[in-house]
Amino acid sequence: MNDLEIRLRPVVEEDLAMFRRFATEPGLVGLDWTGFRDAQEPARRFAADGYLSATSSRLMVEVAPEKVAAGFVSWALRDFGGPTKHWEIGIALLPEWRGKGIGWRAQAMLTDYLFTHTPMHRVQAGTHPENIAEQKSLEKAGFHLEGVVRACEFRAGQWRDGYLYSRTRDDPSPMHGTPAGG
Repeated sequence: MNDLEIRLRPVVEEDLAMFRRFATEPGLVGLDWTGFRDAQEPARRFAADGYLSATSSRLMVEVAPEKVAAGFVSWALRDFGGPTKHWEIGIALLPEWRGKGIGWRAQAMLTDYLFTHTPMHRVQAGTHPENIAEQKSLEKAGFHLEGVVRACEFRAGQWRDGYLYSRTRDDPSPMHGTPAGG
């Protein structure tokens, strides 16, 4: 199944139903479920900017040749309190598309896209210590584990640690073996 062809594309109105599902179906996003969210927010955001802005965006992960949306990738502008900015990425795949090699490729493609089209030097991603599949996915996507972020998230009634991964512009892209955007 790792030979599935995938591509990233902008969000279209038909994709909003998937976003509403992620906001209202407990467990659909696995460990990332943090409670019910406003099911109308995706339509408002889509109307505002089509999920493409200078500070926070999403692209759909589409499986070809069927042109089926398997999930989405996202990125947001972050900083460590100083003038230097970086991107933080995320991914949400529908359960039926997990474990097929889509996630790592989508995250690698998104990171290459960001290095090609923005001047940022760093892209980071976080995951849960118990999410072994996402840890492997990030490593295949060229990310390096930086460490544990202690008590960074309140989930399921308690504070939990997270793992922080990063890839810099100088790191080789797993998609073509050379630094992305270079």
